[in-house]
Amino acid sequence: MTAKILDGAALAQELRAEFKLRAEALAAQGARPGLAVILVGEDPASQVYVRNKVNACAQAGFHSEKIVLPADATAEALLAKIAALNADPAIHGILVQLPLHKHIDADAVLEAISPEKDVDGFHAENIGALTQGNPRFIPCTPHGVMKLLEKGEVSLQGKEAVIIGRSNIVGKPMALLLLAAGATVTICHSKTADLGFHTRRADILVAAIGKPRFVSGDMIKPGAVVIDVGINRVPEGQPDAGKLCGDVDFASAKEVASAITPVPGGVGPMTIAMLLANTLLAAERVAARQG
Repeated sequence: MTAKILDGAALAQELRAEFKLRAEALAAQGARPGLAVILVGEDPASQVYVRNKVNACAQAGFHSEKIVLPADATAEALLAKIAALNADPAIHGILVQLPLHKHIDADAVLEAISPEKDVDGFHAENIGALTQGNPRFIPCTPHGVMKLLEKGEVSLQGKEAVIIGRSNIVGKPMALLLLAAGATVTICHSKTADLGFHTRRADILVAAIGKPRFVSGDMIKPGAVVIDVGINRVPEGQPDAGKLCGDVDFASAKEVASAITPVPGGVGPMTIAMLLANTLLAAERVAARQG
């Protein structure tokens, strides 16, 4: 068996073309979608992520603002910037690039963002709405995964879904979305006993743990759909050291799975596409209220 590739890059391009048309329609009404991205410090990986998000906005016809604060910026300075953006009518979405430095309380920062502009979907109010099945914004990575499953015509009703990882960013909201779609969901993590027992009974396996090539083919149920959320570098000492890889050993997994996402080109492009989707949705809501 050779798995079908769930091509996130192609689907993201398709969606972004649609978003551009919707953004142009809003701009014609004087309501161009606007996203502000705040970066604290000069972490190279974070800089790449922010640059990709700003570029995606430009390509879709969105207004975007990149705000860079020094690594030693105080929490008060960051919160003041968020307050100003909350009050700015040209900004419909606010994103603070994570992780933040240890001297800043990330939870307090996320809670300071207006729930109506929280396009990451991390505010407690928005997480609560998602839990109740009436989301304002769906967190971008899990939302992208659901779109990939939909595009791949993957049936979820009654299926066993196993998620490796319990983060607030991916694991927990992913579980809620799969549960809402009719799957039976198990969340595994670093304390899970006999992880392979759980992964080998999964019809849908989502890996989001941040460990390169952790999930091997022998951990996967034949015919399962495998979603690889990880973005890692191949460790030194391996032939392809330094290259991007996921949490799944793609070479062995694709011989067992029925469908799989690649890294790169799978979930990553969908995460950015869903950020655009949420920002566009926020702008459309404002336009609708203003009549």
